[in-house]
Amino acid sequence: MRDVRVWDPLVRLFHWSLVGAMATAFLAEDVANIHNTAGYIALGLVVFRLVWGVVGTRHARFTDFVTRPRTVVAYVGSLFKGHADRYMGHNPAGGLMILALLFGVAVTAGSGALMVTDRFWGVGWLEDIHEMAANVMLGLVAVHVLGVVVSSLLHRENLVRAMVTGRKRV
Repeated sequence: MRDVRVWDPLVRLFHWSLVGAMATAFLAEDVANIHNTAGYIALGLVVFRLVWGVVGTRHARFTDFVTRPRTVVAYVGSLFKGHADRYMGHNPAGGLMILALLFGVAVTAGSGALMVTDRFWGVGWLEDIHEMAANVMLGLVAVHVLGVVVSSLLHRENLVRAMVTGRKRV
């Protein structure tokens, strides 16, 4: 077997930087300057990823992994049966998860950024949205990690290593 390049350095840098920014924001919840800075970084990363999802390399583009809802449902069904197709880039469930995570980070970081403006300082409903979005993000991250583990086991490949090296076996 041989390895081929799948994820470019910018996709990998984005992924692990977002992991770091979100973990920092979560862990530094009570240290405002660190929490806020991590949130701004996460928001900037989302903007970058949206652009890179349109103009980036093949497997970075949304057109490579965003599929129809019925394709996602069929893929998840095949996962439960233990014989899901293998994809070089993100599978249909992974594509949906990417969209959910990008949206979740945008809502979490965006609401946090608004909370420190004069107009929305101390506005309770915005604080509620921010906290709820952060909690939803924790759930999404858990499902994402579970999906990586299941897919890695099913296809006998280390997807975490692939997201570090950018390479997958053919």
